[in-house]
Amino acid sequence: MSPSTSPIRIGIVGVGKIVRDQHLPALAKNQGYQLIAAASRHGKVDDIANFPDIETMLGAVPELDAVSLCMPPQFRYDAARKALEAGKHVFLEKPPGATVSEVEDLKALATRQGVSLFASWHSRYAPAVEAARAFLASTRIKSAAIVWKEDVRRWHPNQDWIWQPGGFGVFDPGINALSIATYILPAMYITSAVLDFPENRDAPIAAQVAFRAASGSDVTMDLDWLQTGPQSWDILADTDAGKMVLSGGGSKLAVDGRVVHEEPEAEYPMLYRRFAEIVRAGVSDVDLAPLQHVADAFMLGKRNVVEAFFD
Repeated sequence: MSPSTSPIRIGIVGVGKIVRDQHLPALAKNQGYQLIAAASRHGKVDDIANFPDIETMLGAVPELDAVSLCMPPQFRYDAARKALEAGKHVFLEKPPGATVSEVEDLKALATRQGVSLFASWHSRYAPAVEAARAFLASTRIKSAAIVWKEDVRRWHPNQDWIWQPGGFGVFDPGINALSIATYILPAMYITSAVLDFPENRDAPIAAQVAFRAASGSDVTMDLDWLQTGPQSWDILADTDAGKMVLSGGGSKLAVDGRVVHEEPEAEYPMLYRRFAEIVRAGVSDVDLAPLQHVADAFMLGKRNVVEAFFD
């Protein structure tokens, strides 16, 4: 294949809710891709070749140029290694892995193999994120707060993997907030954290995290996975130019109550556009900062056991 002139022949691995909701529609609308195969233990994609696992898919469809890995993060490393070793470009659904070190290893392997690796932080591609970044770069930030509260029963029904070791718990959505925060805020580091673990689960259901930015300002993060009613996906900043609110997961920007940027969400189409760019350029795009912050929260965090959680 000549990447500059032909569609990227891609396979999907892990056909679950996020694939059906986001990946398949985004690929269907992008003429730069040709979806030709899928691998999943349970799900299938109509009108293409389907396989039970990535090994079988790679062996049966050698003409694949790339694979998009959408299984839970605990199982992504082995699949990514197989794809990279087979000379395929790899798109990693977020979070890119269960640990920082395994993603570092994948970065090195992609370089050795001469293929592209993409850590797809989809929330960074929300429509108002660039405007928020430009606004904050133009002023002094006094303090900031991340408030990310949603109902796990609505967004992850019957998904046991998120409660297992490596499943991230409330940091599964929280890492979306961190992917935006690490892009629009100055460099920061965690100073303390409290993680609420249900007594019958191995991952937290809520977290309160404190950061100190390199500039000296304080940043707080409040994560909750039992939010009822309206869901909250907001980043707020008190600045010399006014109070900024980036809301709706990055879809709307307001300063002192006045909306300055708002447009419909198109995160996954933007992700696949970016993946095609790096494939054609022969480079990788793997930012580990959001994952590093999650690792630091687990390392520094005080574990607080709370009442058992039932789906």
